[in-house]
Amino acid sequence: MNHITGGRALLDVDLILDKAQIETNMKVADLGCGSLGRYVFPAAEIVGSKGRVYAVDILKTALETVSRRARVENTRNVRTIWSDIEIFGATKIETCSLDIVFLINTLYQSHKRPEIIRESTRMIKNQGKIIIVEWKNIASPLGPPSEFRVKKDNLIKGSKKLGLKFEEEFFAGKYHYGLVFIKI
Repeated sequence: MNHITGGRALLDVDLILDKAQIETNMKVADLGCGSLGRYVFPAAEIVGSKGRVYAVDILKTALETVSRRARVENTRNVRTIWSDIEIFGATKIETCSLDIVFLINTLYQSHKRPEIIRESTRMIKNQGKIIIVEWKNIASPLGPPSEFRVKKDNLIKGSKKLGLKFEEEFFAGKYHYGLVFIKI
């Protein structure tokens, strides 16, 4: 099943989930999850009843929508957390407790990108993964203006300073790139 964004095949959700290599019993967080829980619910299915998926957002209305869907679908392993991920230590998730963090179309919305990555790194275990998906730096009819787009080379260079090792780049969609980082 291929999940699509807004009726257009912008992001390949299944491919992004495959790149994360989610397994049963893992703890996963989607930082900036939005109201659809596009990665939250498929991840919750994969991690199973003993796993946990944290849906994190700064918009309480988005979290209420995810919470409501989790109740309706009886998805008991999803927890919503309100947080400003730009602030180190603000997210109420234990340090070194997550296996995987998703930052999907989140960084372009902030001028505090290193802070967001630092907070993400705080929460993942050693050898845990951060999956970043952002808009390509190309002229396109969709997405944010070019000055808001995140240059992947800057992410790769800056990741070392934040305790991450760049593992791979992958095709995330026509207008997006995907990066996998490992906490070292």
